[in-house]
Amino acid sequence: MKKECFFCSIKPEKKIVDGQLAFVIEDDFPVTEFHSLIIPKRHVVSYFDLSEQELLEINKLLKERKEQILAKDESVTGFNVGVNVGADAGQSIFHVHVHLIPRRKGDVAEPCGGVRGVIPHKRNY
Repeated sequence: MKKECFFCSIKPEKKIVDGQLAFVIEDDFPVTEFHSLIIPKRHVVSYFDLSEQELLEINKLLKERKEQILAKDESVTGFNVGVNVGADAGQSIFHVHVHLIPRRKGDVAEPCGGVRGVIPHKRNY
């Protein structure tokens, strides 16, 4: 555990799902309602440095949280799943975390391109 890391010091009551190697919280600055973060318990900066076991649990928790969200909100019709790796890719907390962002029909005028929108002029192809 890194003392200065925000995710290493998450309070237990903030965790929606608490697995053996990872946990789920709701994002404090959500893009949409129920925007969630799946976070490994081990302090790891990059997604590419996660162990196979951590990757498997993160994937399991992504699916579990997706089902929880769908059970709570029938207006959810899609999801974006994303990871920022490195400052140049927008990573601002240097403890890997996977975003699960629920999407709803009409939440943006033109959803085509999805995560490609991180570079706006490359979004539509």
